[in-house]
Amino acid sequence: MPEDDKKFSKQLIGKTVVSKAGKRFGEVGDIIFETRSGELIHMVLQNPTSYTEKLELEKDKEGHILIPFSAVIATGDFVVVAEEDII
Repeated sequence: MPEDDKKFSKQLIGKTVVSKAGKRFGEVGDIIFETRSGELIHMVLQNPTSYTEKLELEKDKEGHILIPFSAVIATGDFVVVAEEDII
């Protein structure tokens, strides 16, 4: 995995995940990536909001909600995701 990607993914931990419309999903708790290619696959949500809990989103074995990395549109103070790409 390129060093830049590692730094980038570490910077995302703890950021609030929101939709384009401003709905809060929770915070980034961890990042799941493909070990061989280093491609970012999912963000693991921590402190999911009640709104997020109601959505039938993919979960890992421990029951943590997963957001596909492909849904991320922008990162800055928040991680902005396209809600239509998740549901």
